[in-house]
Amino acid sequence: MGAFPTAMSLTASFMSAILLLGTPAEMYTYGTMYWDIIGGYFLAMASAAYLYTPVFFNLQVTSAYQYLELRFSRAVRTLASLLVTVQLCIYMAIVVYAPALALGQVTGIDVYLAVTGMFLICIFYTALGGMKAVMWTDTLQVLIMGTAMIVLVIKGVTDAGGHQVVWEAAVNGSRVEFFNFSMDPRERHTVWGLVIGGYFTWIALYGTNQAQIQRYVSVPTLKQAQKAIWINFLNLSALMSICCYAGLIVYSKYKDCDPLVSKKIQRADQIIPLFVMETVGKIPGLTGLFIAGVFSGALSTVSSGINALSATALEDFVKMFYPNMKEDAATVVSKLLAVLFGLISFGLVFIAAQMGGVLQAANSIFGMIGGPLLGIFTLGMFFPWSTNKGALTGGIISISCMFWLGIGTNLAMLRGALVTPRLPISIDLCGGNVTLFQSRTGERGGLVEFYRISYIWYSMIGCIIVVVVGLITSFLTGKQQSRQLNAKMISPAVDAAMRKIFSVKFLRRIDWELDTLLSNESSDKLQLKVTYTSGGLPKCEVFN
Repeated sequence: MGAFPTAMSLTASFMSAILLLGTPAEMYTYGTMYWDIIGGYFLAMASAAYLYTPVFFNLQVTSAYQYLELRFSRAVRTLASLLVTVQLCIYMAIVVYAPALALGQVTGIDVYLAVTGMFLICIFYTALGGMKAVMWTDTLQVLIMGTAMIVLVIKGVTDAGGHQVVWEAAVNGSRVEFFNFSMDPRERHTVWGLVIGGYFTWIALYGTNQAQIQRYVSVPTLKQAQKAIWINFLNLSALMSICCYAGLIVYSKYKDCDPLVSKKIQRADQIIPLFVMETVGKIPGLTGLFIAGVFSGALSTVSSGINALSATALEDFVKMFYPNMKEDAATVVSKLLAVLFGLISFGLVFIAAQMGGVLQAANSIFGMIGGPLLGIFTLGMFFPWSTNKGALTGGIISISCMFWLGIGTNLAMLRGALVTPRLPISIDLCGGNVTLFQSRTGERGGLVEFYRISYIWYSMIGCIIVVVVGLITSFLTGKQQSRQLNAKMISPAVDAAMRKIFSVKFLRRIDWELDTLLSNESSDKLQLKVTYTSGGLPKCEVFN
């Protein structure tokens, strides 16, 4: 595949209906601070392109988690595969629930009926078409998503009376804020949280996630993979900006009568579908274009997730027990696994319905599980002294802490102990039957203060716990010897720095072992078998 379709597929993989529905709702409810996440995107794409991707590309692994077995052990690989399976299954459930809400708002169709139809369609074409079908449909779906939002923004800003009217309404409604430099991690969104915390969230997705690694290694050269990553950054930034601006347009329309208070909608995530119905609903084709855009976002993400999970399960679990499985049998098993994971995610939709706003729910899942996963990969690629015991210990402790934080926060929100206050709203033009209730302030003190840590920091916290605990454990139990570590296991930047600054050299070639073996053989017709052991150390066997 070329750089362009790969880039479009990278964009579609995690820019789903959550972006199209959740981001405008975020702007309407909490203001423009989330727009700063683009700074985190930039740092994440740079790191993915030049620090993480070269390792996977040079190894040409089918599963990203094969790297963890080469670098550490089978146990670490299994732990990571289990974690990403849980992460993607929950995330796919959230992704499908979001457009089902939109379809219900626009057409009145039952939410769970819409969910069922979407999963059936997605499972069908993912299981039959494989990776190539996913990537080309992703390209089409990104174009549909972008077109839908551009048309909606043009119509919305025209009806509002122009950009100046939209911007003035947002400023007067306290929706415009870009420079909150507070150092308090309990503040929901700050510049530091969105750029630094956002970096860790998105590097976990674009630097180590199986769905993206599959795409990187599908292109012919590393330079093309890096080019695809940067095209993807432009796509992400453009789509994010369009969706953020759409949220301000929505606010300019509903600034005098909040749809949530007036009961026009039940959740903030439904505000864009409501806006579509009331703005372009009478124009033939435009409502359908928007619904197509939302569903395209969901289908692209779910197809990518199912494909990644089936590949991971096949390589990391099935082939563990059946290492000599024939290609035809592996293809059949892969399709069956795609169906299985689709059904599991469908069952989790009922849990996703209880997780609050789709944007925060998705980012929380990325942080709770993606952070520890990022930490394990980072430990292996950037810290040559880390060991198998360090990675396992750090990973287990980190995921335990993050699940405690994430689940505890959600439980506190459900019982009303933790409340995120909205920005001011108005009901001046709603009529006499609408009452504005005083919002709750939640509880103070105790564990609730711990649970107030913003979800945007989850990934960074999880990653740091793995690295710190992993390094301490590695040094206490016997650190990895650098000369026994293959240079391919280490990020090129770290490899270069270690050689230049500390004069530390990793194993770079296997010639020395081949020379030893060949010098002891009299026959000139020899066969060579090279395999990699734990730590990336080559094991060579020469036989007649």
